[in-house]
Amino acid sequence: MSATVEIHGVEFAYPDGKRALEGVDLDIEAGERVAILGPNGAGKTTLALHLNGILEPHVGSISIGGLQVVEQNFAEVRRMVGLVFQDPNDQLFMPSVREDVAFGPANLGISGEDLQRRVDGALDIVAGTEFADRPPHHLSGGEKKRAALATVLAMAPDVLVIDEPSSGLDPAGRRELMGTLAGLPMTQLVITHDLPLAFELCGRSVIMNQGRVVADAATGVLLSDDDLLAANRLEPPYSFDRAKDSPRP
Repeated sequence: MSATVEIHGVEFAYPDGKRALEGVDLDIEAGERVAILGPNGAGKTTLALHLNGILEPHVGSISIGGLQVVEQNFAEVRRMVGLVFQDPNDQLFMPSVREDVAFGPANLGISGEDLQRRVDGALDIVAGTEFADRPPHHLSGGEKKRAALATVLAMAPDVLVIDEPSSGLDPAGRRELMGTLAGLPMTQLVITHDLPLAFELCGRSVIMNQGRVVADAATGVLLSDDDLLAANRLEPPYSFDRAKDSPRP
């Protein structure tokens, strides 16, 4: 299942006074895969943390599938929005991968055969069955990324938010993870500095800088604009082919 994401006029400042979001407006249709691009400190991760209520806007509103992201809805919102952090060690803490994947749905009250189906299904999607019973700290970087993704998929989210999915991966691990993400049906926000990944995976991209959305267009269009990329401290992909067909939506 997929859900729309509606972000209207969102502003946020950290307790030290640093303003991280400055009136962000962004609508994402159900089933879209959208890359969120921008330099370090642009507000990308801060925005992601607003989508399931880890952070709350000082001004503006966010809704997921028509449900407002406010305190009384946090339980349902956090079921609907799955957030995969940049560092998989932030999500893997149980003695085995299988127990990590089961943790979230078990906390929802799912048990027995239903829980087993959730766990097995999530591990199967990420090709993680082979390491399901291993301790997470014994996994490779790519395996940890896949295990962290499985912990989120076991919750059956309507929206997947994944922060720097290719960070720390070798080419084979990157290719495997991209294939997994491309096959998922839910709405996806992919926060990344990896512009080739954005081009291959996401039909649409948004560039953020200084807490604002500064560009929102088809990924191929944005990556063809050298001046736009330079102004936002982004480098075009090496040998980027401007005549190449757009990626699948």
